[in-house]
Amino acid sequence: MSNRVPVGESTGSLRRYEFVQLDVFSRRPLEGNPLAVFTDARGLSDPEMQALAREMMLSETTFVFPRDIATERNAGVKVRIFTVDEELPFAGHPTLGTAFTLHGTDRRARSEDHMIRTRSHENVIHLDLKVGKVPVSFEEGRDGFMFGEMRQRDPSFGPVHSPEEVARATSLSLDDLDPSAPIQTVSTGLAFTLVPLRALQRLQRLRLSWHQMADYLERSQGHFFYFVCRGGVDPAARLHARMIFYNGEDPATGSAAGCAAAWGVRYGLLPPEERSLLEQGMEIQRPSQLFVRAARDGDRVSNVRVGGHAVEILRGEVVL
Repeated sequence: MSNRVPVGESTGSLRRYEFVQLDVFSRRPLEGNPLAVFTDARGLSDPEMQALAREMMLSETTFVFPRDIATERNAGVKVRIFTVDEELPFAGHPTLGTAFTLHGTDRRARSEDHMIRTRSHENVIHLDLKVGKVPVSFEEGRDGFMFGEMRQRDPSFGPVHSPEEVARATSLSLDDLDPSAPIQTVSTGLAFTLVPLRALQRLQRLRLSWHQMADYLERSQGHFFYFVCRGGVDPAARLHARMIFYNGEDPATGSAAGCAAAWGVRYGLLPPEERSLLEQGMEIQRPSQLFVRAARDGDRVSNVRVGGHAVEILRGEVVL
């Protein structure tokens, strides 16, 4: 007879929690953006989840809270997202990676007196996040790889920023900035300030520290800068992006990519409705491919979608 302690349950003082680690926005291991997913976080407190996110030392860690099947069908699968410093209401690669985990593994939902095992291979999985219910749809590509695509909230377009002030906050020159589109804060669940640069080479040479930018971002309520330029290393790429935040440089920022899709479609950098490739992470040897699209009707932008691939790289168990 096995003496193994059930996941999330305790014997004496021991509690065991299983997690999966994936590389998101990549089809290759050791590329894309790493994510840890705790597949059954029931019993964990908020301080414990924050401490586990620090322990994993990834840009984000997610925690799944299984509920009965009827509730999940109606409200979605409850998921919480933590960085090493804080809980986020929404983030892109954690949403996509968690949905991949739920799509490809056995789910366990506890009823009052027994465990119900169900396999989640639905074409659409809904996540219940702090920003609300977010659908992630799946399709199998001609190359045999599963492709997931999340629909983000319709965008809100915030303030337009002064190029002179942004140049001072980032040590860029005005000549580095592309005047064909505004520097603007956009949110599809989490706010980013889009900063267009003229040339790929200038974006690749970008050298910034979080402390250098943090004061301006706090004053302007811009949250994070997302630096983009047209074109990319891959000839198929329409945008190349970089994002530096308090935990270093992010290999792939799905929430910011949604903002970039809405912003790009609104100002003519991206064609409406077309699934466009945005590349990120190459400068830190974590190349990532994000596929973005949005619809436009006059000045209104909607139906923002960000998709990509994910590959599982390890499984483990935490004992508390």
